[in-house]
Amino acid sequence: MTIWVDADACPNLIREILFKAARRTGVSLTLVANQFIKTPRDSNITAIQVPQGFDVADNEIVQRAQKDDLVVTGDIPLAAEVMEKGAHALNPRGEMYDPDTIRQKLNLRDFMDSMRSSGIQTGGPPPMNAGDRQQFANHLDRYLTKYSQ
Repeated sequence: MTIWVDADACPNLIREILFKAARRTGVSLTLVANQFIKTPRDSNITAIQVPQGFDVADNEIVQRAQKDDLVVTGDIPLAAEVMEKGAHALNPRGEMYDPDTIRQKLNLRDFMDSMRSSGIQTGGPPPMNAGDRQQFANHLDRYLTKYSQ
């Protein structure tokens, strides 16, 4: 079992939670990004730097993810793709993506993207807060308890 991180957009605070969890449990943690990502010197924590380009990191994660792996990403299309392979997906804000609702999230994302493309200002997400971090840590702990046995 591996935890894959879409690291280009993953907040540093979430990376620190992941590093601590990987050290504590020994689970394999791999960060994938198109830039250099500094990681702790632990044998189970690695980083893969992929070339620049649209969805290159996402495609690398999709190619490598396996059943029951966990993918940490805010990218809904990436979450949907890895879930089709039997992996699980967790948003850095602490939302575990659900196979029953992922299509709805994709449709809403596409709708909002269309609105932005037509010039309508939709605003961005609110800043990450302590509740988001706690929810992320709680979901991560539940996942690790269930799958890292």
